[in-house]
Amino acid sequence: MGVTKEQVESSLTSKLKPSHLEVTDTSGGCGASFVVEIVSEQFEGKRLLERHRLVNAALEEEMKEIHALSIKKAITPEQWKQQQESVEPKSEA
Repeated sequence: MGVTKEQVESSLTSKLKPSHLEVTDTSGGCGASFVVEIVSEQFEGKRLLERHRLVNAALEEEMKEIHALSIKKAITPEQWKQQQESVEPKSEA
């Protein structure tokens, strides 16, 4: 049996304390491929490669069974806030 979406979420939540986390199993349920979108204060002041390394380190055990991990977003809460503001329609005053 492969890794579950819940296992990935649990590991990332306990190690990186994200304010937003979205994990998608793209393997059709066998637990071999996941897409991750994560927002964490621990990414503050780190370059993208360092952020990806943090995510991979948090999933060290799971990575033994995961064949593909796509990190769609690994951003700070401030970056997340800016992205949300740019997506939301502006209200007329």
